[in-house]
Amino acid sequence: MTTRRGAIARVAGAVLAVVTLAGCSGSGNGAPAGQSFVAGDGAVTLLPPSQRPRPGTLRGATVDGRTIDLAAQKGHAVVLNVWGSWCAPCQKEAPALEKASQELAAEGVRFIGINTRENGNKDAAAAFQRAYGITYPSLFDAGGDALLALRGAVSANAIPTTVVVDPQGRIAARISGATTTDTLVGLVDDVLAGRTQAS
Repeated sequence: MTTRRGAIARVAGAVLAVVTLAGCSGSGNGAPAGQSFVAGDGAVTLLPPSQRPRPGTLRGATVDGRTIDLAAQKGHAVVLNVWGSWCAPCQKEAPALEKASQELAAEGVRFIGINTRENGNKDAAAAFQRAYGITYPSLFDAGGDALLALRGAVSANAIPTTVVVDPQGRIAARISGATTTDTLVGLVDDVLAGRTQAS
């Protein structure tokens, strides 16, 4: 006889194997009804320059109604953070991301959030930004189009994920799951210094 707990464990293990991320899956994690997400384990990946892909087109309206285009940031390292107001790990890491954005501003590093899977609820995204004092812009990715630009670097249900784009406009690094200020600042410094292994 198969227990419910055993069945759940096997399903969760299968999901993790498919997306190659450690974490939890299900709708009891704050995700909008009918949705699930996989929380990463904080693993850091730094790609050598010869293996860095270029993202697709990433532009559109921000949560506060402005327009932003990743292509216009070329020449600057850019930190892209995929988040949702409903995501508990996103809430936990938000102050760390804002602090990192302040620390790295002097080096010309730009930050862009990608707010996803809010079911069209821009008010919830705006309230999140106010609550955590987020000063950098976030694309409002109501249809998931922004994540298509990062296909191969960001799994569609891996939230949060942070990606570092190098000054040449290539995806240089990724953090799967919530991060800290020190980890993110160190990773961006590695990218800017041309290191091929995370320090």
